[in-house]
Amino acid sequence: MEEIVCSVIVPMYNEEDVIAETYSRLTRVMENFGESYEIIFINDGSKDRTREMLLEICKADTRVKLIDFARNFGHQVAITAGMDYAAGQCMVIIDGDLQDPPELIPDMVRLWREGNDVVYGKRISRQGETFFKKMTAKVFYRLLNKLTDVDIPVDTGDFRLIDRRVCEALKQLPERSRYVRGLMSWVGFKQVAIEFERNERFAGQTKYPFKKMLKLAMDGIMSFSYKPLKISSYLGTILSFFSFLYFIFVLLQKIFFPHTTQSGWASLIAVSLFFNGIILLMLGIIGEYIGRIYDEARGRPLYIISELKNMEDREGPRYKINKTR
Repeated sequence: MEEIVCSVIVPMYNEEDVIAETYSRLTRVMENFGESYEIIFINDGSKDRTREMLLEICKADTRVKLIDFARNFGHQVAITAGMDYAAGQCMVIIDGDLQDPPELIPDMVRLWREGNDVVYGKRISRQGETFFKKMTAKVFYRLLNKLTDVDIPVDTGDFRLIDRRVCEALKQLPERSRYVRGLMSWVGFKQVAIEFERNERFAGQTKYPFKKMLKLAMDGIMSFSYKPLKISSYLGTILSFFSFLYFIFVLLQKIFFPHTTQSGWASLIAVSLFFNGIILLMLGIIGEYIGRIYDEARGRPLYIISELKNMEDREGPRYKINKTR
């Protein structure tokens, strides 16, 4: 069997509009580069014709592999499955929407051959994205670096190349709330950036609306930092201190100015609601961490596979395959 140099991992969710172009550009790039390769598509529970189209490509080209999930398990889990089944000496993770240019892969491989274990794409511009998305992303990456002890490069996504030994290290991290780009920074190894301009989507709509972006941000912060818990403790201590001072003030006022008219039910209710809101916020942060502990304790597999194509002889490290054809 020919040794595979590069495995290209492409998570897909409802991407029927871009599949043909994605396959065409990836194949053209890899063929011209001249390295042995495979392309692993992960169908993350798509509801359109993504699965059928990928199966047709697999029939025509055995270098294309398919991991078909039993349902939607999420983008980060799809990337993890691709790494679990990849056979290459190095792996390139790229989204199927062609915002990240496949033409950059040969340069990534060259940097890898120079001795770098991780080559991550760093965006110098983001075309076709709203001002709100650009600003929230900018704030999030910098906030994450302030909250964590792990140096996670700013303005980067999941578009990157990793060495086989980095992949093997990541397989030892079984957590469910996955923030893959953070995990890659956590494991270390020699890492280098390659800059590029991010394009607009080739076609279709983004599969990362605000709700999913918010969840990813929560996964990033809570997977790599317990500072929100410390902030809750500090905030509770400060509020308790000022509440005590206010109690002393009211007590002294009662002793030395007993005839002072006490009024202001509206302000009293406002203060009460404020403190109750802070308490609920702190309980919510604690509950989020407890919920993640509960998820980990159940020990369920990260994903379930319905079908493998052109890679039926490979066995993933996490569970038994539900069904193969």
